[in-house]
Amino acid sequence: MVTDSVHKLTAIEPEKEPYYAPTGNEVTLFEQCHAQQLAVMLKGPTGCGKTRLVEHMAWRLKRPLITIACHDDLAASDLVGRFLIRHNGTEWQDGPLTRAVREGAICYLDEVVEARQDTVVVLHALTDHRRMLPIDKTGETVKAAPGFQLVVSYNPGYQRMLKDLKPSTRQRFVALDLNFPTLEQETAIVERESGTDRGTAHALVSLAQRIRSLRDRGLAEVPSTRLLIATATLARNGIPIREACYAGLVSPLSDDESLVGAMEDLVNATFV
Repeated sequence: MVTDSVHKLTAIEPEKEPYYAPTGNEVTLFEQCHAQQLAVMLKGPTGCGKTRLVEHMAWRLKRPLITIACHDDLAASDLVGRFLIRHNGTEWQDGPLTRAVREGAICYLDEVVEARQDTVVVLHALTDHRRMLPIDKTGETVKAAPGFQLVVSYNPGYQRMLKDLKPSTRQRFVALDLNFPTLEQETAIVERESGTDRGTAHALVSLAQRIRSLRDRGLAEVPSTRLLIATATLARNGIPIREACYAGLVSPLSDDESLVGAMEDLVNATFV
């Protein structure tokens, strides 16, 4: 059963714009996809801003946002809905996808390739000209309300070794390729989101760029902007910068002794 920890309805308040710094033309492309009722696929490494982009666009487009974290056990009924047993009989309860379709919300499936293939197939009728959701258990076909948009995300670099979307699914989406910001852009983001000083933010981003080069040496995941913000936040609140880097940046990335050692050397070289 889907719980609140798996999906959530996010009310985007007009006065609280989710901060997002574009790295290309993704905001305009997203707006055009929404206007033309096209589904969107966000591709990019972990922590590069995919979720924040969706939150920003929901605010910008003035649409409610329903976020679903995909996983291996996510069944079609978790998305569409199920009959629940009540004291006076059974009652149908819409799933988060069905709610989004009825309400004209943006429905965001985070890391969609983690879901089972038979679950992903449920999305097909919503991603072409039909824009409808058949509910087999009730016999109802729900037409998508104006404003409904389906958005999915995944990390192609990580998933290439494990799972991938079927071509028949991929071709139903407009793909927006995202990556980490430039050094100056990422420095500004870390400075703003953590409240640290610009010098520390710049040093952390420079460090991250050097650590990202270790991917060729077996580092499965490279440091995300999210990790940099967490590290900068620790340092701003009194944790010594090297200790903050070990706890917030190095340790979350790997347990491999040689990789950890290489990253620690880069930390020590950056913060002498």
